[in-house]
Amino acid sequence: MFFQFLENVLPTWYFNLYPKKGSTPYLVDYRKLPEDEKALILLDNSFDSEDAKLLDAAFQAWHKGIIHKDQRYSLLVQPSNISIQDNYRFVRKYFHSFRIMYCLIGRLGALQNPVTDLLAFWSTRSVKRVKLSDKHHLHRDYHTYNSELLLEQPLVSIIIPTLMRYQYLKDVMEDLAAQDYQNFEIIVVDQTDSPDKAFYDQFNKTNNNIIFQDGKGQWLSRNEAIRQAKGDLLLFFDDDSRVDPNWITEHIKGLDYFNVDISAGVSISKTGGQVPESYQYFRWADQFDSGNALVKRSVFEKIGMFDRQFDKMRMGDGEFGLRAYLNGFTSISHPYAKRLHLKVDSGGLRHMGSWDAFRTAKLLSPKPIPSVLYLYRKYFP
Repeated sequence: MFFQFLENVLPTWYFNLYPKKGSTPYLVDYRKLPEDEKALILLDNSFDSEDAKLLDAAFQAWHKGIIHKDQRYSLLVQPSNISIQDNYRFVRKYFHSFRIMYCLIGRLGALQNPVTDLLAFWSTRSVKRVKLSDKHHLHRDYHTYNSELLLEQPLVSIIIPTLMRYQYLKDVMEDLAAQDYQNFEIIVVDQTDSPDKAFYDQFNKTNNNIIFQDGKGQWLSRNEAIRQAKGDLLLFFDDDSRVDPNWITEHIKGLDYFNVDISAGVSISKTGGQVPESYQYFRWADQFDSGNALVKRSVFEKIGMFDRQFDKMRMGDGEFGLRAYLNGFTSISHPYAKRLHLKVDSGGLRHMGSWDAFRTAKLLSPKPIPSVLYLYRKYFP
């Protein structure tokens, strides 16, 4: 959909693939945008072709949170009009220098014309890297938006799998009790070998459904909760997270404001790398986090449940998000529906005897783990 070289520098990005259904203009035409949105984009006239210039503007628009669902905004270009030099220029603008070298070495190794590539590589050497998140769409009217969906008070089913984390689950339940939106049910799927059933007596039993599951599996448990859920909105949450009192409200409001199928909340990790700047504003979502996402039931009805091939391994939520995208469902990254992910070092997935891409216990454990290969071989070249 964008530049050819994106398949090299971002090989597993959702938007390198074409949806099988739907007509959402993820690639917008700069010329058709309102003036306030045009002002966020730096139109680059140094590209060889008009199509490359417009593709570059569309890439900026995507990353700056310019969101349209009207097909009239779609950009139609001919990929054959994008030169190798324009591809190198594009990669230099937005990616680290080692990515440019990766593209060059890969193309030379694939026996592309070395003269063409080396000349294009050299001629674009003065291109400076651009920071995409410097200016972004603010969607100012979101804050004053009067959501009809919120006024309807739909039942929300909050789905929480847990395993040996009662200390943290207590905080989760207290955060949910403090929500300013109260029409919800909580479905906890407890996979602990010897569950503490008395633990749940301290909470309101009216809206709580506690499932004690013998088998272990994060997707097994979520699928069972979906089957038992009563709401048409399913909110996925983790047992080691904290949220603000407006968490549910923001998810519903975002779903309604953008008229989308999934509100993908952002997750702020207590440990780990720096929080991405893109978490500060709305944009199309290119990931699905099963620890913080609101999904319409109709999505599951049309594309099926979580894939249990991913049980005890990573990437099951990523596969579901990609499958939803390919089937024409829309998802926004929601900066205000955030959670603090504690990433505690006990309980959960690491007690399932799992292959874990991030915490491999043994030197000879497989990397990448089988679920990663399964996902990428299933969907990508």
